[in-house]
Amino acid sequence: MKLDDRCFDCLLSRVALECKLSAADEDLTNKTVQSCAELLLKIRDDPVSHPQIASAVHRNAYRMLDNPDPFKGLKEQSNVEALSVCDRVRPSLRSFRDLVLASIIGNTYDYGVKTHHVTENFGEFFTIMFSKGLTIDDTGRILPLTKRVVYFTDNCGEIVFDRLLLEYLHANGSEITLVVRDAPILNDVTMKEVEEFGLRDIATSVTTTGCGTELGVRLDLCPPELKDALGHCTIIISKGMANYESLSLEKNLPPVAYLMSVKCDPIADDIGVPKGSLVAKLCT
Repeated sequence: MKLDDRCFDCLLSRVALECKLSAADEDLTNKTVQSCAELLLKIRDDPVSHPQIASAVHRNAYRMLDNPDPFKGLKEQSNVEALSVCDRVRPSLRSFRDLVLASIIGNTYDYGVKTHHVTENFGEFFTIMFSKGLTIDDTGRILPLTKRVVYFTDNCGEIVFDRLLLEYLHANGSEITLVVRDAPILNDVTMKEVEEFGLRDIATSVTTTGCGTELGVRLDLCPPELKDALGHCTIIISKGMANYESLSLEKNLPPVAYLMSVKCDPIADDIGVPKGSLVAKLCT
């Protein structure tokens, strides 16, 4: 997806949150937000995806704040919360569809989307959302394609429920190439969480997107291992909105399963579902 005018306020609200998380004073906060607003206006019409524009803005904020990982504390907190809820609900997750739904509910751990708020009681929220189910449910079509999977991760907290889904795929013979961010950006998963949660034990290989401090996916920067996996996989599993915004612009991909909580109007409009929907959408 390209940048939508409705994304401006949301993106700058994330910059303001990064300032708060970095304990920036009022003067530095104002300078950082102003600088990012000016950069956004400068690059808004560049022929690139929304995640590439957003990434440039966040890199600028991190540089001005002299903080390479403003979301560090929130990432750790969300992982602890998710582990607690996961321990409680795991026995009730019996099917592939259940595990996909749980991983999508985990995708609501997304800080800084202006019209979306991470719940203070994730356990109660999980129960409510699980009972509501999927607005788009292509899980029956997705599962038969999971012989060789490229799995693009998204957020911390969410990764706890991704692990359950990955364990299921691994146990059922899937070859899994797990993909994380190169470096911290927002609350996205990096190699730190791969090691913390023992994800190498259930993935055939683990790699990064090759993009540095960058949201989404850039196929032009993928490392050789990832390019090879994309060329041979039977399905891509893409978690979250930034990965959707990147991959939905690409042509000649293998089948892609987009698993996400739809947290903003532009993406809701693009997919054709109400904001707040949980979707498991297969595109072939």
